[in-house]
Amino acid sequence: MKKWIRQGADWADHWAYLPPKKPSVPAASPGWARNPVDNFILARLHRDSLRPSPPADQATLLRRLSLDLIGLPPTEAEVRDFVRDASPGAYERQVDRLLASPHYGERWAAMWLDLARYSDTKGYEKDQYRNVWRYRDYVINSFNQDKPFDQFTIEQLAGDLLPAPTEEQRIATAYHRNTSNNDEGGTDDEEFRTASLIDRVSNTWEVWQGTTIGCVQCHSHPYDPIRHEEFYQSMAFFNNTRDEDVPGEYPNLHHYQPEDTAKITRVKDWIKQQLPAGEAEREAHELEQLLTIGEPKIHPHSFGQLTNAALSDGKYLGGGHDGYARLPGVNLAGKTNLILSVGSDQDGGTLEIRKDRLDGEVIGTYRTHHSKGNWSPARNLVSLQPTAGKHDLYFVFRNAQLKNPQDYVCQLEWVLFTGSLPGANQPGYPAVARTLVALLNAKTERTPILQENPDDFRRKSFVFTRGNWLTKGQEVQPATPQSLPGFGQYPKNRLGLARWLVDERNPLTARVAVNRFWEQLFGVGLVESLEDFGSQGTKPSHPELLDWLALTFVNEQQWRVKKLLKLLVMSNTYRQSSRTTPQLTERDPANRLLARGPRVRLTAEQIRDQALAVGGLLSPKMHGKSVMPPQPDGVWQVVYSGMEWKNSGGEDAYRRAMYTFWRRSSPYPSLMTFDAAGREVCVSRRIRTNTPLQALVTLNDTVYLTAARGLASRMQQAGSRLEDQLKRGYQLATFKAPKPPVLRVLTDLYQQADQYYRENPAEVPKFLVDPKSARQPDRRQRAALTVVANAIMNLDEFVMKE
Repeated sequence: MKKWIRQGADWADHWAYLPPKKPSVPAASPGWARNPVDNFILARLHRDSLRPSPPADQATLLRRLSLDLIGLPPTEAEVRDFVRDASPGAYERQVDRLLASPHYGERWAAMWLDLARYSDTKGYEKDQYRNVWRYRDYVINSFNQDKPFDQFTIEQLAGDLLPAPTEEQRIATAYHRNTSNNDEGGTDDEEFRTASLIDRVSNTWEVWQGTTIGCVQCHSHPYDPIRHEEFYQSMAFFNNTRDEDVPGEYPNLHHYQPEDTAKITRVKDWIKQQLPAGEAEREAHELEQLLTIGEPKIHPHSFGQLTNAALSDGKYLGGGHDGYARLPGVNLAGKTNLILSVGSDQDGGTLEIRKDRLDGEVIGTYRTHHSKGNWSPARNLVSLQPTAGKHDLYFVFRNAQLKNPQDYVCQLEWVLFTGSLPGANQPGYPAVARTLVALLNAKTERTPILQENPDDFRRKSFVFTRGNWLTKGQEVQPATPQSLPGFGQYPKNRLGLARWLVDERNPLTARVAVNRFWEQLFGVGLVESLEDFGSQGTKPSHPELLDWLALTFVNEQQWRVKKLLKLLVMSNTYRQSSRTTPQLTERDPANRLLARGPRVRLTAEQIRDQALAVGGLLSPKMHGKSVMPPQPDGVWQVVYSGMEWKNSGGEDAYRRAMYTFWRRSSPYPSLMTFDAAGREVCVSRRIRTNTPLQALVTLNDTVYLTAARGLASRMQQAGSRLEDQLKRGYQLATFKAPKPPVLRVLTDLYQQADQYYRENPAEVPKFLVDPKSARQPDRRQRAALTVVANAIMNLDEFVMKE
């Protein structure tokens, strides 16, 4: 140490913060290396005096490839055709077929949803429903389209800030609306909005930069060069989104029914008839934005004062003749209309909008009406007197008709200022205005999205002293850590941040991405700690290969994930047999040097999907709302939300696991038992466990027993001989012929089950869950075969990728 200090205490920068340099591909003796991946792996094996393993047999290799690329096992016919195809390009054709499969997107979306902390509910105690399944479908489609990873990044972080963003790009921004939303009464909306911001910062840095930045919320990073204030500079990028932790989860993208979409088209056509072409297109676009997004809404906590009222999802204005709310500093220039979302339990009241004082000039008036359906607010268009400049506005409720004014209350949910429609003086205008109001009140499905604040609503950002959001320190501007490449000329907003993340000068994004995809195929990343590329993370096992892959991904492959995956699975490194030897187990127990093929347990989703596929039950249906397959009774114990688990019927009961309704406070139990992520926060890698509970699931869970019954039915199709039936069941599940000792065990199990059901015939229809089975002549044999099928689905070779 003293010598090092005398020499100047030179401390090299951490490898991950240095720009990757493309190394030369190591030379390799001809015969084994198929592509540069093999050259790098072989060079390391030679350095450690190891040799690669022989190739896996064709059936095992195709099963591995299919599970890796589409998350499903191959069919019997696909394996048979591949084994028989001796042509040189046979394997590559299988790779291309699987990459082109629509199920490819489902498999890789399942991985991404862990990072996006996707859930069908909002979290916290109430954990109410969130309609965000269109984001899940966006991810599936993006992978199937082979959308470049840089574009995929930009759309999710800042799709709304792109020029003329599409509906798909707006839906993409739901990535950061997957944060939890607290609907509990009495909570501070700003506190939980801030909690979501903090989560977005930590998530963005972990997913795209492999950096654990959460501790920097309270203090400078103890190990990596990230200062305390730099956390809040990063948070400033996200601090000006419109969402405010309200139950309505504004802003939302509205999805109209076809008949309402036609009405929108008619109103746009009216606008186009009133204005010159260029101006008409702009006005029509603004109208569509108003109807599909409706921002910037002003919500209750933006009001500066509330008198004789109570705060809930909206302002309740009542308590005599002077219930009012004050909205300070509104710039009224060009704002000639006000959209009110108002609910009431009686008729006859008047809501006045007054300027500057409680008794100031009335610039707008609305007569309230009884809302149907438990105070359900209605949207209404109110004309405002043309007014320039900034003013305080007072929303004053009056109802002189009532004898006891204390009995009258109206709820002000939100307000939205807008300009007037063109053609206001034309004969057809009243009908157009009525159509607009009807559209504002139309029932729509809504997807929470990100939307940037306009200048009137920009927030300032501050350092939180020791992480306490109530103790604000110095003001900060959007910026990235000084230890990483400069921000350059990018705009200091989310779009600028997204473009900076995928800038070729950023040393981390491509490394982190290729490492994540590598881990999905080989079971462990080149950097094992996917979530931490910092000084406390693991060092890369093959640093030159990591940099070569990262730069190839960005430059030659243009961020195309399918090209990256094809490169990896075409390598002989990937195609090796996973069988180990005493020497390999001793020298490289975790297979970090890759002298053998990957052998890891399947993911929770893959185990379930494979069981349904082998049982002949898996539905190929894609997209749409989440489904509720059977789960144990009593899992959902809900106090007051009214949500119920209603088992899906038909093919929806057998859809892929990724479509299962995900509730944060009570996630699907069988998937959680196999290490699925709870989705409260981002999970970069699932840590595999091996517990007796997992066997109890596959032996007893309704889904797995149903799959076993399906497999038993397929086994019966092999003929009347028991040996043929058992061989077929084992072959369908593992794509291997059972060896004699295995066949003897399966035969003994069948005979034991058959004897049990011979002695207990009343148990047969209970086990088969089919009252009609009591009258079927082969019912006992089918029950015994189901026991065997269930055992096969619990074999190591069934739940492992070999």
